[in-house]
Amino acid sequence: MTDAAQASATRPPFRGRIARTLAELGIAESLTDLLLPAASALPVAPATDRDVWDGIDETTRAALLDSATADLGTPWPVPLARDAARYHRDGNREEYERAVFRRQERVSRAVVAAALTGADVWLDEAADGLWLLCEQSTWCWPAHDDTRQRHGAVLATVTDPFLDLGAGELVAQLAWADHVLGDALDARYPGLRTRIRHESWVRVFEPFLRRQDWHWIGLERPPHNWNPWIHGNVLVAALRLLDDDPDMRARVIELVVDGLDRYVSALPEDGAIDEGYAYWWNGALRALEALDVLEHATGGRARLTERIGALRETVAFPHRCHLGGDWYLNLADGQARPTLDQPWHALHRAARAVGDHEAQAHAATHRDPLAPAATEISGLGRLLRGITDPLWRDARSLGSPLPRDVFWPSTEVLVARGAAGSAAGLTLAVKGGNNDENHNHDDVGEVIVARDGVPVLIDAGRPTYTAVTFSPQRYTLWPMQSGWHSVPVIDGAEQDHGAQFAAADVDARVSDDASTMSLQLAGAYPPGTVSSWVRSAALDRATGTVSIVDSWTPGVPAVQHLLVAGTVRLETGGACVTPIEGAGDVRLRWSGGEARLSVRTLDDPLLREVWGESVTRIEIPAGSHGESRITVELVRAEAEEVR
Repeated sequence: MTDAAQASATRPPFRGRIARTLAELGIAESLTDLLLPAASALPVAPATDRDVWDGIDETTRAALLDSATADLGTPWPVPLARDAARYHRDGNREEYERAVFRRQERVSRAVVAAALTGADVWLDEAADGLWLLCEQSTWCWPAHDDTRQRHGAVLATVTDPFLDLGAGELVAQLAWADHVLGDALDARYPGLRTRIRHESWVRVFEPFLRRQDWHWIGLERPPHNWNPWIHGNVLVAALRLLDDDPDMRARVIELVVDGLDRYVSALPEDGAIDEGYAYWWNGALRALEALDVLEHATGGRARLTERIGALRETVAFPHRCHLGGDWYLNLADGQARPTLDQPWHALHRAARAVGDHEAQAHAATHRDPLAPAATEISGLGRLLRGITDPLWRDARSLGSPLPRDVFWPSTEVLVARGAAGSAAGLTLAVKGGNNDENHNHDDVGEVIVARDGVPVLIDAGRPTYTAVTFSPQRYTLWPMQSGWHSVPVIDGAEQDHGAQFAAADVDARVSDDASTMSLQLAGAYPPGTVSSWVRSAALDRATGTVSIVDSWTPGVPAVQHLLVAGTVRLETGGACVTPIEGAGDVRLRWSGGEARLSVRTLDDPLLREVWGESVTRIEIPAGSHGESRITVELVRAEAEEVR
């Protein structure tokens, strides 16, 4: 046994949902014995299977070849030392990562072009890109590397590589490319595949086996989205690239399955993700994709997803977060309107696996037959799976299900709308939880309201990530502070962060007449701020209005904050809001003193893409008498009123 394998053996096995399910299937001890040979272990046909590759739809084929053709003859993106060091100097991580992402996207386009056509020009382009990836000094993104702490360096230490999201993505990209183009690469570039395997061992497999202090495994605290994202990519790479050492291949995959078990076993039974909708795609979905690959690699024997309740439930998470159109409930570091292409085909595939027809329908609403079936934005593996999936190619949907009521007990989040299947009118979301969730914002008790699917009372979401974002200074950033969420400031105090700052006595009730959630907020604020603060938010279906009622310890002064997207016009005892994106007007009414507006100009590109030039905070003096009421109602257009 190698030193790396010996080190990995010191980690005690985890016996969670996956281990128990494998035992029920009778393959717990023999899982790795079931693995298909490396050449057939990944669930995509190699380029030699012309029935598959000649069957790619013409729209997808044309779009990908046009994009790849635009690359030819242009300089390859180059990640520079000066940009890597910027993370440690001024906190900027975007410049370096942008070059890395563009390089990998170009490689993906070249690989697919080579598989589609078999032409030497594309094999040359793909080989150039794969060689550049092998030559790249580090596969780790500087924002994640621990080289500063371990070696005092601002650039990667190549003798001590860090296995992060970037390294996982890159090694999987090499594995997918090797799988699809292997024969052609051997014929035209003998030796390149050997180099790929060498670099993958040095940079990924050996560190994965040797180090057991990776924070993303979940040994010391509940695992977050890095766990399935990295483990899933290592699984793909091990299945294909460790083809000359069956024992090592089995050992790596055993550790991968053990690591995935830690994530899947921590996933709540209701399938909710505390990081929110945006991180579901690179958290729970990564776990679903990894287990789908494992099922294929075991010849269908390790069929786990449909047997684990939390996985079945999490398939529904995206459509349950859907507000309408392009808008989703965004909590933590999520965006209310995601800007990048999502791998809807992967959701569609997972929904098929568990028999969730609503999730399948929601995914299919994003299958535009006039657009490519998938793009390179989400990585080569997701691109390959999307364009070679005939059921996704032909998918059609009558619309998103838009369930009337959803309540996730694990995260204490309620979403309620007037009627199932329609975004018309007001939709209410209320959040409890605590202030130490993954990608946390201080937002216990937050209320979000959308009109016709467009958020009006909003959560701003995340700005561009920098060195500050995940540092001890995180809460100096305004989007993370409770003062910029729709929760009260109590006796001059905003909410504090930490698991102990949490909601209590959460009670959600739904009926045909109304949906209501009440919760105790006092514990989310610094000790001694207030002894009791009960918030109750309700959607009244008869009147189509939302009410937010607060009662607290008399004598404690408070100011209510409402964060709004759109144009705000103050009125006596309220305000009229014209939302963004053309949604109808909304009227706010409140008890309390004369309100003032604080307009925050948005200079961050991610925030501007979602909300436009600014957001507005309405600050309502609530007094100290211990009661406050805010209502939200539709301002109906004249034609609606006539009807």
